[in-house]
Amino acid sequence: MTKKNINTEETQSVEHGSAAFVAKYAGRDIQAGVITATMAIPLSIGIAMMSDYPIQVGLATVAFASFIGFLFAWFRPGNFIGAPGIAAGLAPILAMGVATFGIENMAFVIFMTATFQAIIWKYDWQRYLLKAVPPYLVEGLLAGIGLKIALKFLPFLWMLPVGMAVGEEFWTDARIQVIVLSIIGAILFLGLFKKFKDTKPALPYFALIVFGIVASLLIDVRMLKVEDVEFNIGLPIPDFDSVYLWVYAIFFALMLAVVDVIEQVMSNAAIEKIDPLKRPCNSNNSLLSIWVSNMGASFFGGMTNLDGLAKSSTNRLAGAYTKLSVLVIGLLIAFFVFNVQYLDNLPYFALAIIMTFVGIKMVLGLLHVATHGPYAVLLATVCGLLVFQVGIFEGLIITLVIHAVISYVIFSKVDSMPAGTIVRKYFRKFKEDEQEIN
Repeated sequence: MTKKNINTEETQSVEHGSAAFVAKYAGRDIQAGVITATMAIPLSIGIAMMSDYPIQVGLATVAFASFIGFLFAWFRPGNFIGAPGIAAGLAPILAMGVATFGIENMAFVIFMTATFQAIIWKYDWQRYLLKAVPPYLVEGLLAGIGLKIALKFLPFLWMLPVGMAVGEEFWTDARIQVIVLSIIGAILFLGLFKKFKDTKPALPYFALIVFGIVASLLIDVRMLKVEDVEFNIGLPIPDFDSVYLWVYAIFFALMLAVVDVIEQVMSNAAIEKIDPLKRPCNSNNSLLSIWVSNMGASFFGGMTNLDGLAKSSTNRLAGAYTKLSVLVIGLLIAFFVFNVQYLDNLPYFALAIIMTFVGIKMVLGLLHVATHGPYAVLLATVCGLLVFQVGIFEGLIITLVIHAVISYVIFSKVDSMPAGTIVRKYFRKFKEDEQEIN
């Protein structure tokens, strides 16, 4: 890139972040922020539940990341319409961290995640991460995670109200009522999503929530109960009782950092395409906002964040032109952080429909891998199955080893080969090496 082009991009970034430019589109951005928050709130609640984090902490993370994203957009814009939030793809990873290290030690894990991301940002290493971990492998990882999310929330579609006895008989009147409501809600949500996904993307979420609230007034259903937690600001100092946990926590944070960075880079590529003014994204600037948000969140026990494509697409379709919309999102979500009692009006079955839909969409992301060739489809599928069956960390490592062996030891280029040819050549090479040893 020439010096002239660099200067042009810097000038455009300043212009697009100026007070005059923000004021020009303020009405659009305020409207977009309200609409995107409508979708982001139930989605963030579901992701926090999947992560085994308190819901209030998840919402606080989104609000904090939104404020940081708005602030940094004035002088180091990464993208112009991306909406920060806790990522569904990282939820089971965080849940695994909570189960392994305990919620009290997760602040240290998030702090180390931010530290690794700061190093990657400082030396602009995300360019090399995409070569070591191909995007199609990340799609496979997310597909396996998506399957976990869908299966986690699926039982909520027939969950009985609190206090109602669960007998041996499954098909009780109360159960049938909840299932019927879930079916009607799912049809309503999917129908509206299909019709308005490109024009009014938040409408399906809003309509489903309203339907759920109205239904709960007429029929007894399980309702969300948000625990009001006490936020304590403090240093993220861990309390590990073994060297193994120290080492595992470091590598766990490294994996979390890498997946978070790659997801952001992939999101930026998509955000750049949907930007109404076709403004280029700067992934390194986005990474700056992410690691600062993550590091700040670690001091109040928060979660990881990134500019997710789902929220960013909603933000764009709702009319956003600048990061002012993100400030509006942060303010609205912050309101519910300090007034969690209003969230108790959300029925479980409505939340389950949203999160099951999110999980299925992540699994269907494998369809996008087809553009990378048969090898990519094969490896992404293997990664997804391993992540689902073996574990997220283990599945990713095993798939990376398989990819390294096939790509660098046996073949130099495999993307253009048919999957069957790759498998046959792999086992032929394995057999030849075995014969040489014998």
